[in-house]
Parts: sequence; structure tokens; C-alpha cells
Amino acid sequence: MILRIHSDASYLSEAQARSRAGGHFYLGDKPSNKPEKGNGAILTTSIIMKNVMSSAAEAECGALYNNAKEGVALRNTLHEMGHPQPPTPIQVDNSTTNGFANKQIRQRKSKSMDMWFYWIQDRVEQKQFHVYWRPGHTNLADYFTKHHAPTHHQCERATYLHQPQLASLALRGCVNPAGIPIGTQPGGTPNQNRMTQAVRFKHQLSKTNDRFPNMNRYYSLT
Repeated sequence: MILRIHSDASYLSEAQARSRAGGHFYLGDKPSNKPEKGNGAILTTSIIMKNVMSSAAEAECGALYNNAKEGVALRNTLHEMGHPQPPTPIQVDNSTTNGFANKQIRQRKSKSMDMWFYWIQDRVEQKQFHVYWRPGHTNLADYFTKHHAPTHHQCERATYLHQPQLASLALRGCVNPAGIPIGTQPGGTPNQNRMTQAVRFKHQLSKTNDRFPNMNRYYSLT
């Protein structure tokens, strides 16, 4: 029950020189060096920032600020429910934003950033958040900040949404407790039909696994 946040932004992607900020909030394991294992999102944000950002790094800092504000309320809620929270990990894919939040860079032109961005530095020092960098293709908030093609949405949809047509193929053994129609093929037995659908299901997941290698944990094919 550890809150985890993925933060991302798209620079100048909206009308009137506005940028979009997105966040993906979910509950995962305690921070460690092991691969991250999360579950479904408890909150997803996608907003157009009112201020005009002067750089991509500033847009990323704005997204980090918005997502951290949402994270404070979620941290308090989890604490009141009996789940004390360590510093909440926030993943970003911009190295300048990571350096800014952790005071690891010497500021020059970034001094022109809005003052409320420095709220992030204070909360990091207070051990409320832990901002770290990971490559962009592992950031789950990227999906909500960019203008993607329909094919990309179809490939990534299973990462964020429950799709019954896919879940119906995740059968356990030879039992179909939900009574889902297995499908018919001329001359095929139920077991053969089930295996055919499982192969199709794995093929559909392979498109998503190229981007998120660990996403196949959401489905079981045993």
C-alpha cells in the first residue's frame, strides 16, 4: 500500500502555447531495487497548465508540482486508513527536473521559473517525496500527455483499462468459472479452442510488452 506517482508533461502541445501535464497514481510495493509491481490506478490526471512555460524542463516541473499536490491528499488519506507512507516515489523522465527537485544542478536560466515550483524542493527536503529519473518509455503518465495515433491507443489500452475481451482469454487451467463462451472452430475441441485463443491473447499482449515488459503480470495464462 505504498503510493507511487509517474509524472510527465508535453511542451507546447495545446493551443495558445499551453502545455499539458499528466500523472498516474497507483499503489505498489515498498521502494527497493527489485522490479516495480503495481496494480490499477487510483487516480489519473491530465490537465492543461494555465501558465505558458518557457521550456520543456519548466513544463515538467509544473507537472511535477501539480502531481505532488494531488499526492499530498492521497498520502494523508492512506495514513488515516492505517498505511503509513515513506517518501512517496515520483518518477520523471526529464533529468533537469530531477536535478531541480533534488537540488543537484546549479541554477542559471532556471531562476526564471515560477516561485511555486520551489515548493517541490521543500517537500523533498521534508521527506514527503522522493523524485527520481527513469527513461521516458517506462513512464506510465506519458500516455495522458501526448497526442497519439488511434493504433497506439489500441495497443496501450490494456495497460490502463480493464478489457473484458482480453480478460476472458485469461483462463485458469481447464476451468471457465465465469461461464464465458470459449468459442467454436470446425472440428475443434474445447481445449484446442482455448489454446487458440490463448495464443491470440499472447500476441496482443506482445505489442504492449515491448513498451512495458512487466505488464503481462496483469493476466495469467496457466
